[in-house]
Amino acid sequence: MLRRLLPCLPALALSLATAAPALGQDLALDLPDRATTALTSDRQPSAGLPSLISGGTQAVSGEEVRLGRAWLRQFRAQAPLWQDPIAQDYLESLVARLLPHTPLGGLEPVLTLVASDRLNAFAVPGGVMGVNAGLFAFAEGEAPLASVVAHELGHLAQRHYARGLERAEQTRLPAMAAMLAGMLIAAGGGGDAGIAAAMGSQAALLQDRLAYSRRFEREADRLGLQTLADAGYDPEAMVEMFRTMQRMVALQGGNPPEFLLTHPVTESRISDAQARAAQLRVDSPRDTDIEYQLVRARALLAIHDQAPRQAMTRLARGEASEEARRYLQALIDARGGRTEAALSALDGLADRLPDLALLPASAVEVALEAGRVDEAIARARRLLRLMPGQVPTRLWLGEALLQRDPDAAYGVLRELAAQRPEDPQVFTLLAEAAGRSGREAWGHLARAEHLQLTGRIDRAIRQLEVAEEVAEAQDDANAAGRIAQRREAFLEYRETMEKFR
Repeated sequence: MLRRLLPCLPALALSLATAAPALGQDLALDLPDRATTALTSDRQPSAGLPSLISGGTQAVSGEEVRLGRAWLRQFRAQAPLWQDPIAQDYLESLVARLLPHTPLGGLEPVLTLVASDRLNAFAVPGGVMGVNAGLFAFAEGEAPLASVVAHELGHLAQRHYARGLERAEQTRLPAMAAMLAGMLIAAGGGGDAGIAAAMGSQAALLQDRLAYSRRFEREADRLGLQTLADAGYDPEAMVEMFRTMQRMVALQGGNPPEFLLTHPVTESRISDAQARAAQLRVDSPRDTDIEYQLVRARALLAIHDQAPRQAMTRLARGEASEEARRYLQALIDARGGRTEAALSALDGLADRLPDLALLPASAVEVALEAGRVDEAIARARRLLRLMPGQVPTRLWLGEALLQRDPDAAYGVLRELAAQRPEDPQVFTLLAEAAGRSGREAWGHLARAEHLQLTGRIDRAIRQLEVAEEVAEAQDDANAAGRIAQRREAFLEYRETMEKFR
């Protein structure tokens, strides 16, 4: 069973990102720094969809982007993460499908998956979004999941969290410092005492913002509904999602899922969403959600990792396709050491659904985890010849090559790190590849990047010091220059975090 995320983390997401000072960072291992610029949109709200703010305030500033990245590092340091490259790739593709239909078309969001069976999703200023594994398990189709994501994109587009704290400018830093203290107590084992401290710290802010936040929720609903329809999803999915959540509250004796703690659903809100959904037309509806069903199977297996048959039982309760059930069974077989059966089933599904890279990518994963390294490399290279940008396969190819050709692994992972500078998994493997291929200074630098991405800034700075010593000993001027550049950014990050201690 996945560890449960602390209930106050969604509220922390709502507030912390607007409280931290600016932080400028470039996370690519050995590429030039990129300037962060404001992102604006020429898109205007559609007719019949009045905005509660002026169009000019919809710009996402470079400062908000930096604040969001700083918040994400702290989140990673405290929250249990669901590290599933296939689910991550799917969620990024879903957001990429929705994003052009929002006023955030120029934003590059950073997504994180949370290893929690609780129903929750959140968005943080600057384009940071998080989704619990429990949301995949709860939503039986792609459209319901897309409705939650579209709603969160609506919050980002309208800058709700930043606007919501403007009235508390003088008190937000002390309040956030106290909330962070409570979060750390809870994360360190203080349990209810820590949660109480965190929630108490935000009580004044939330009381002042209650009526305002209801307006925000409706605004995000309206934008999300339009986004759904424009992207080919039935906007009624959002209404059904709200009603399903209401039923969940009733069945659980009034104990709402985490999502409803920060996104309260009322009958008037549902009625408003229903009326607006009825006015929207879907010109090019999506006709299948088979890929989502496969990812949902992975989420259920992650949640029920100690009892895989429960995952199959939950999948069978809904309207899961035969392909989804066969896929889940293949993953269960792989976990049980029945590698041949798993690979045979995955190959059969890939023949049946040749457009889904997820299936041959899963076969690469199964082969690698079974220790069949050469087969994993061969399968990965075959898939990448057809789909060169398939991220999970590139990641697993790099991992497999570590055991056969560390220099080739370094090349694969270095390129991937340049394209995914916010991905801690990539830097973990890159550090190993650099070390094994004789690039010791770069290996320490990659390890430092992983540490800072996961919020362990003091250890990251110490790792940079080791990298600097090695670079000097090896007379590697290129590495030394990059290390000095990153040290400045790391020190700035540490200064930011000290404001909340």
